[in-house]
Amino acid sequence: QLQLVESGGRLVQAGDSLRLSCTTSGGTFSDYSLGWFRQAPGKDREFVAAIRRMDRNTFYARSVKGRFTISRDNAKSTVYLQMNRLEPEDAAVYYCAAKGGNPIMSTLTSSGPYEYWGQGTQVSVSS
Repeated sequence: QLQLVESGGRLVQAGDSLRLSCTTSGGTFSDYSLGWFRQAPGKDREFVAAIRRMDRNTFYARSVKGRFTISRDNAKSTVYLQMNRLEPEDAAVYYCAAKGGNPIMSTLTSSGPYEYWGQGTQVSVSS
């Protein structure tokens, strides 16, 4: 059973940068494709970014493309989300998730297919 633990969330000012980490255990990290999602109060959980297992192809939500970067370090069993030029609208609880195999990217943009989830880390952005 893969376990995921996010870290790095905190209060920042608009325009700042922040890097979230998601460290995994209990499974073979390289077997999984990974995604980041976020959920703001009163809103549905939304896709942020994903990275595939084999080719490390990445995909981003339109709202974060060009500002956020997802990456993975298989040696450290960790996936990262580098967030630059943060905006108040980016404030949310950020979750990482894992799905086994190497599915097509469209699969990874929905929360349903993911098998494992972290507990979330809070990102707050002051204007």
